[in-house]
Amino acid sequence: MTEDIYSLITHPDRQSPEDVLTAAIDHYGDRIGLAMSFQIGGVVLLDMIHRIGRRVSVFSIDTGRLPEETYTCAERISQQYGIEIHWVFPRHEAVETMIRKKGLYSFKVSAENRKECCSIRKVEPLTRALGAYDAWITGRRTDQLVTRKELKVIEDDPVHPGKIKINPLEHWNRDQLWEYIHAHNVPYHQLYNEGYLSIGCECCTRSCKGETDERAGRWWWESPEHKECGLHISYQGGSGI
Repeated sequence: MTEDIYSLITHPDRQSPEDVLTAAIDHYGDRIGLAMSFQIGGVVLLDMIHRIGRRVSVFSIDTGRLPEETYTCAERISQQYGIEIHWVFPRHEAVETMIRKKGLYSFKVSAENRKECCSIRKVEPLTRALGAYDAWITGRRTDQLVTRKELKVIEDDPVHPGKIKINPLEHWNRDQLWEYIHAHNVPYHQLYNEGYLSIGCECCTRSCKGETDERAGRWWWESPEHKECGLHISYQGGSGI
């Protein structure tokens, strides 16, 4: 990452997420994209981009195991903001090979198998999606997970060398996101109304009412330090894709 890009986006006069988004989009132009999984961080960022009068390419990964509510949310968002969501899919040969060798639920057998499934269904499609960009915007925050405590507003992408990640919401918390959503009537994923705190594949996500850990409902059979899918960190001993 060049120092001028870092200084531009982290300038003291640009403290709000909207300021970060404005600086990043103005700098990268059509070489920056917004990764959308239809969780609250992503929809808040999209609304902010709309309100500051900028446009950005929006892409999402369809793993083949998303809840029906995710597609419903995607349609509402597409219509409300007048955008086309660019969907990216896993390579079917890789999915078929994995299922034939290990079955439909290999991801529950071991952390290694789960990471393999995430790699095929998420990480590899993301790598292809990012081919069109120099930078991408995420909704990650420092309060989400132990592996995100050192998150920065702008950082080099450790999984995709040469790419830059922009995290405008790094220091926001969940309450701030919901306040924004209700204040601006932002469409959101309906599974949040059923006690979900984080939403991914249907088979790897569950409601977690009463929990405070935002990732408690993701891969609940694993320990917290393992609850990354490889989109944002390289797995130790693996390729990271």
